[in-house]
Amino acid sequence: MIKSITEKKLENYSSTNSKSKNQKKLVVGLSGGVDSSLSAALLIENGWDVEGLTLWLMKGQGSCCSEGLVDAAGLCEDLGIKHHIIDSRNLFSEKVIKETTGGYEVGITPLPCSMCNKNVKFEEMLNWAKDQHEFTNIATGHYARVKKNNISLSHSNNFKYKDYLLLRGVDLNKDQSYFLYSLSQEVLSRLILPLGELKKEDTRKEAARLGLRTAKKPESQDLCLVEHYGSMLNFIDKHIETKVGEIKHINGQILGSHNGIQHYTVGQRKGLGIAWSEPLYVKKLDHLKNIVYVASISDLLEREAFIKELNWVSIEEPNFPIEVEAQIRYRSKPIKSKLIPQREDNFNKRFKLVLDEPQSSITPGQAAVFL
Repeated sequence: MIKSITEKKLENYSSTNSKSKNQKKLVVGLSGGVDSSLSAALLIENGWDVEGLTLWLMKGQGSCCSEGLVDAAGLCEDLGIKHHIIDSRNLFSEKVIKETTGGYEVGITPLPCSMCNKNVKFEEMLNWAKDQHEFTNIATGHYARVKKNNISLSHSNNFKYKDYLLLRGVDLNKDQSYFLYSLSQEVLSRLILPLGELKKEDTRKEAARLGLRTAKKPESQDLCLVEHYGSMLNFIDKHIETKVGEIKHINGQILGSHNGIQHYTVGQRKGLGIAWSEPLYVKKLDHLKNIVYVASISDLLEREAFIKELNWVSIEEPNFPIEVEAQIRYRSKPIKSKLIPQREDNFNKRFKLVLDEPQSSITPGQAAVFL
């Protein structure tokens, strides 16, 4: 019998990610969308004993909320598998909503999806699976790959790889590894990503082949916070009080006023409400003085940034400069760079990122992910 593409790409999980060939039981994180739905269906088709798990993050509309819970439950009924729900609303409020709000208040632009992956989704799934004492693995519908390092690999930079490697998804237009930089080796050792080697068009075809109710479901285009509140502006206005301040050119000239630095991000052009001889962009946010600084686009170009709170996903932390490719935002292309350790004090370390090519709008609060 000729195996399908997905069967060939999933068969390796039987030997590399499970504890034994006779114990192939996992829980799939289900959001109610086509990607997680197909992940569950493919794993069932490949012989895994699968159960579904949905995290209840917020009450209301949105793919991660009530609508997603209903669709996930319906999918599990169609597939004939158990469906579990964890009430994670308090944790999501504390670790995502509160931290996102706090970031905007001090003039940075947070990454709620990464916060959620780090502090809510994967940890909740893994802890739940471990508590059940019967699941060997967890799975999600992310477009990325996990590879077991079966030999002691070293890089030309002389750093050592860890046991489990996080890799880009084959479909670079859908690759989500950027948002998974915070995952631990423990999570990676249990994690299966069935869609990592599929193109998005293959996902739709496979979902249709398997008759999944989500095969034609529209793809979510926004953050769950945007879906829930209608817009990021609505989310911000609900959680942060407005505070009028000045908009200044970096030359010191006052050009206008604003109603809260939380409404601005580095690189923003639209919505400034000021007049100048050339287009101006947000250059810096000073939360202590409540000032939005603006400048011309050429003034936004930078070659250096300082990185804190690094998670060394796939390699051991180096104590010497290393050559990397750095991606400073989700849709930006990787840039050849150098990562240089710089100790701040006896306990904390940060790294200086030096880019080969200057980049516009390096934004505090966002993630720099290294390849």
